[in-house]
Amino acid sequence: MLITLVLIAGIWAGLQNSLAGGGSFITLPVLMLSGMSPLAANITSTVALFPGQVTSGLAGRKLVSGAGRLPFWALFVVSILGGGVGGLLLLKTPSTVFALLVPWLVLFATVVFAWGSFWRKSGEAAVHLGPVGAALAQFLIAVYGGYFGGGIGFLMMAALTMAGLPTRNAGATKNALAGVMNASAVLLFVTSPQVHWYQALVLGAGAIGGGLLGAWALHRINERVLRIVIVGIGICLTVGLFLKPV
Repeated sequence: MLITLVLIAGIWAGLQNSLAGGGSFITLPVLMLSGMSPLAANITSTVALFPGQVTSGLAGRKLVSGAGRLPFWALFVVSILGGGVGGLLLLKTPSTVFALLVPWLVLFATVVFAWGSFWRKSGEAAVHLGPVGAALAQFLIAVYGGYFGGGIGFLMMAALTMAGLPTRNAGATKNALAGVMNASAVLLFVTSPQVHWYQALVLGAGAIGGGLLGAWALHRINERVLRIVIVGIGICLTVGLFLKPV
């Protein structure tokens, strides 16, 4: 029964990531419900959802570009480095410490997602980032992405638009860089005993199917309603994690 729930969570997460993002809000609680620690659930979710991120990046590769005077290859490099640093930090974090951190991480990700979904105006760039600022921002986002990852899409959208990218190009570049930053983390995670491979394979298969479904449903589902649901899930998960004894 639980493995069926994991499959459904994978489909939902793949669909959600394709349409709006925030798939980890679904996979994290389901994997924890299956008996994993928060640390193992986060690592397993990262590995399982990675193929879908690569697919999204490849699908929009014609719109991928650098940010202002910062070429894409530089964003690529800092994303790999930052993702690797975040992944190493996660592997070095004891499970009990991560269990204490995860409610705050989910709360932060929920706030970022809500801000990006409902309050940040399209193309908003009140502060302009030069090449050094854009590279530093992307590195820090990549560290956070390798460590936890919730809300990185909106963090990157904000940074890339502030660096001068049009919204459409920022979205495609963000999808490509999300796969890049998680690639280094996934390479570290595949040898970790925290990865539950059976659940990861089931979750990953569901996510690929959900991503394909999302491509079909992109113009058929009210995205605003979906984003409201995602924020609601994030709030419920945050409250539940804060109330749950460690």
